Amino acid sequence: MDFLFNTNVQFFIAAYLVGGIPFGLLLAKKFAGVDVKASGSGSIGATNVLRVVKETDPALAKKLGAATLALDAMKGIAVLTVAYFVGLSEATLWGIAVLAVLGHCFSPYLNFEGGKGVATGMGVMMFMLPFETIIALVVWAVGAKVIRISSLSSLTALGALIIASFVIHPDMAHAPVIIIGFILFYKHIPNIIRLVKGEEKRVV
Repeated sequence: MDFLFNTNVQFFIAAYLVGGIPFGLLLAKKFAGVDVKASGSGSIGATNVLRVVKETDPALAKKLGAATLALDAMKGIAVLTVAYFVGLSEATLWGIAVLAVLGHCFSPYLNFEGGKGVATGMGVMMFMLPFETIIALVVWAVGAKVIRISSLSSLTALGALIIASFVIHPDMAHAPVIIIGFILFYKHIPNIIRLVKGEEKRVV
């Protein structure tokens, strides 16, 4: 058990545990009295919180959706910030970023179920690759405004971020970016199937 006293390992565990906190589920239950895992898409993310709570309280839905988005994004950023000031290596920071996203998508508090990972992924990417993430957020915003399909906008932004990372930083090790991208893609497989069938719902 000596490995638990290793600073890197401690931060890896913290990233996974903090990343796994289901803020959307907690906020919706606390302030709206609804279980987002049992309604809508069953996801714990901001989009499903907005969709489910909007059925009974549109004004509250916007507040809880925004709060979920912000808190999910901050989960990875919080651990990365502390790790950065402690002086951990860039490789360790990337490990923390990956584990924060894994924690959100496969939460230890929800029997290893979780959200799609978009907000948490964008949060850690904003810390690690800010310019690429800004590009991705612009792509997402345009997609959200024009397409109004959350999953398609998110996947398009993810593709833009990965491409931008290769263009802006061609010499960096892209494995962590690809891993995070794969996790988000995997969690969106049901959405992709619905997109192909024309059954994916628009955000209204």
